[in-house]
Parts: sequence; C-alpha cells; structure tokens
Amino acid sequence: MNDMVRIQLQVNGANVEGTVEPRLTLADFLREHLDLTGTHLGCEHGVCGACTVLLNGDSVRACLMFAVQVDGADVVTVEGLAPEGALTDLQANFRRHHALQCGFCTPGMLTTAHAFLRECPCPSREEVREAISGNLCRCTGYIPIVDAILATAEARNDGGAQGAGEPK
Repeated sequence: MNDMVRIQLQVNGANVEGTVEPRLTLADFLREHLDLTGTHLGCEHGVCGACTVLLNGDSVRACLMFAVQVDGADVVTVEGLAPEGALTDLQANFRRHHALQCGFCTPGMLTTAHAFLRECPCPSREEVREAISGNLCRCTGYIPIVDAILATAEARNDGGAQGAGEPK
C-alpha cells in the first residue's frame, strides 16, 4: 500500500502543500519536507516535549500526530515565533536567564511557554512549573527556564513587550 495524500496547511504564516504517506508524522513532515529542523525529535513517544509545536494556537506533540491530521490547520514552529532577525521577549529572557542550556529542549520549551503565557498571563512559579512539566530538559535547567518565563510574564504585565512574540 502506497497511497499518498495531498495536504495543505499554513506553517509559520506561509501556505504549504505536500504529498505525504499517511503514516508520516507531523514532526517528520516539518523537518524533512519543509526543512524546519527547529522541531526536535527526542523520544518520539510524546514524553519529552522536544517536538512541541503550536497547532491552531494550542501546543501539541508533533511526533504523535500524522501530517495528514493537520490538513487545513495552522502550525507554528519555533522558527515562526520570532519576527525575522529578532528575538521575542520570551526568547530574549531565555538567553538573559541562561535557560538555553544545551538547547535541545529549547524549541519545545519556547512553544509550550508561548501557548501557556497566552492562556495564563500572570502565572505563579508553581503554575509555570506545572506548565512545563511535560517537557524534559536533559541539562536539568528548569530553574532558569522558570525564571525566564516568569520574567517574560512580569515584563508583559508591566507593559513591556506586550504582544511581542506573536507568531507571524
């Protein structure tokens, strides 16, 4: 059986079309067909969160979805979080608070935090910890990551960088 399926979707604000095998994951479609390698593959079982992307605004595991499931959807990867050539306030705070560590988990952490801050703009430290609990950091850099997310929320609530970091 080699039935290929044609899909159309928006990825980082651009219209994208492709012909894929039904069993191709969204993560593999993004990485291999669109060359968006910011979506990392760690466990490929949805446990580590390295492949987290935004699907119609919600964070999802790209390794657990088939590309055919996102036909007609809007997908934002870590590459789509920042305007061209600039860091979002969240990315800048990750750098400022040394939350990048080895960088493997960073794309998933950023997309998770991006969706979380939209839903919970004034989080407590415990709420941030809970929000990122589904993303594993091999370097155990959770404290700087939590600090970066809280600093972003605080700056946004103080009127700084409000709205920065919205996907294109």
